[in-house]
Amino acid sequence: MFMMVPKRKSRAVILLVCFFVLIATAFQATGTGEPVAADGKNYIKWVEFNVPYEVLEHALDLDIKAHEEGVDIGWVELLAYCAGKNGGNFSGFRTKTLDELYRKIAGGEQLADLTRDMRYYSYYYEAYSAVLSGLVGEYEIQVADESAPDGKKWVKKYGLMGFSPIAKNFPYDDYDDFGASRTYGFARKHLGHDMMGAVGTPVIAVEGGTVEAMGWNQYGGWRIGIRSKDQKRYYYYAHLRKNYPYVKDLKVGSTVKPGDVIGYLGRTGYSSTENVNNIDEAHLHFGLQLIFDESQKEGNNEIWVDVYPLVRLLYRNRSETVKNQETKEYSRVYDIRFPGE
Repeated sequence: MFMMVPKRKSRAVILLVCFFVLIATAFQATGTGEPVAADGKNYIKWVEFNVPYEVLEHALDLDIKAHEEGVDIGWVELLAYCAGKNGGNFSGFRTKTLDELYRKIAGGEQLADLTRDMRYYSYYYEAYSAVLSGLVGEYEIQVADESAPDGKKWVKKYGLMGFSPIAKNFPYDDYDDFGASRTYGFARKHLGHDMMGAVGTPVIAVEGGTVEAMGWNQYGGWRIGIRSKDQKRYYYYAHLRKNYPYVKDLKVGSTVKPGDVIGYLGRTGYSSTENVNNIDEAHLHFGLQLIFDESQKEGNNEIWVDVYPLVRLLYRNRSETVKNQETKEYSRVYDIRFPGE
């Protein structure tokens, strides 16, 4: 004997089952707690990055404090610990949990001991490392110095070294639109973040890396894809300016630094014909894909994460630019460099 389930409830049950199957696939672990995929390969196949901006900001500030005080803890460990405690659910989360962990580590306790019973700590650590590891560290950057011949001097810093995708002094509007519906071509979810601004606004490389893709795509129009040095992150910048989408000399294989001008905001796309403005409102589509295995680069196993909290954090670090009146090209004002480079 069985009881018929109403269609609405049946759909809900099916979706719930699919959700837990997806989590199980992502969380499958070996005896060492390392995440593996269903095919046996040692890589993560699903990530939901839902850390709120306020938590990211506090974790970053504690990371900088730890560097200054010689405490062995970074923001990835702090965030992975919190996710391990709350199962990745940050609703109602209080930053005092971060402060308590910091005090324990500063007092001599070991992170390995504190996370020993957290079944999925290693998963969150690897997942959050893939999202965040290229954005904080030691670097040198130029700052204004009126006494210097060129008006600049180099200073050493530790902290946020990723940049906002929109240049300093250029306004933009945005909201969290990740997952919103899109219908051009076919029904699908929006797997990026739109930043509305004026046509010609300089677009900035968030992180350093290598240009892997340039050219026309009927959905993204003129676009650029940049792969991080550790190969974990693929940054996607789309709907660039008609006729003049990129900075001069940028090409596939070019190396860029965080804060470099790479192109110009526009409204191209939604057309199989190149160099067409079919986007109603000028904006930058900015996306971040995580790659744990090259099979995930293009296909059904792509992992795109919600970058809205990151974009809010990166607002703290905006690259100042200057326009060459002869070429009409923008370039950064203050250069950046890294130890060992």
